[in-house]
Amino acid sequence: MKAKRWQDSTAETVQVVLPNDSNPLGFILGGTVMHLIDITGAIACHRHTNTLALTAGVDGLEFIHPIKVGDLILLKSRVTCTFKTSLEVEVEVFSEAIETGTRRLTSRAYLTFVAIDRDGKAQPVPPLLLETPEDEERCRQAHQRRAERLRRKMERRV
Repeated sequence: MKAKRWQDSTAETVQVVLPNDSNPLGFILGGTVMHLIDITGAIACHRHTNTLALTAGVDGLEFIHPIKVGDLILLKSRVTCTFKTSLEVEVEVFSEAIETGTRRLTSRAYLTFVAIDRDGKAQPVPPLLLETPEDEERCRQAHQRRAERLRRKMERRV
């Protein structure tokens, strides 16, 4: 299976935050942000694997700053590491003020997706080319998150 670069599977989503997406304070709902994170992450996953995939987990989701109605929400996703039948995707969320164009990081999450066929059977994923020290560091951190997630899973079984 041929390795792929993360740049070949990135995805971006941009939307205007509308009143229907907001809470009574005029900020986007956390659930709406989570939905967009999942969709944008899945697109990067599909582009890397060229197959179906299921969201298996979310790590490190944090809401750093709120996004207000009328601002743009911009999401960027990239594959950070691949495993046998799964991969990790980082999604960064930004707000963009329409009046000034100022962008601010508002959220970040790491999602694990499992590649599957039409029968739901796990499929191997193409390896990720790690071309820079930054790529290698992202993958190293992904391995740490995966190890911690598997450790927590084993604790729940006990």
